[in-house]
Amino acid sequence: MPVLVLLSAAFVVGVEQTVQWKYGTTGAVGLLLLSVGVKAKSPALSSVGAVILALLATGPAVSS
Repeated sequence: MPVLVLLSAAFVVGVEQTVQWKYGTTGAVGLLLLSVGVKAKSPALSSVGAVILALLATGPAVSS
């Protein structure tokens, strides 16, 4: 069980670092809002986080 927790924590940290590296602080805030919204079962927070990440991911495609 501790190995599974350690692996999942490492995965989450890896995803967070990748998002922050690729999308900067705004991406980290979007990921934070999404994860807090899911854990708190708040559709508003998770939706805002998902919209931020979607805008960051599609921003280059929309602008060109």
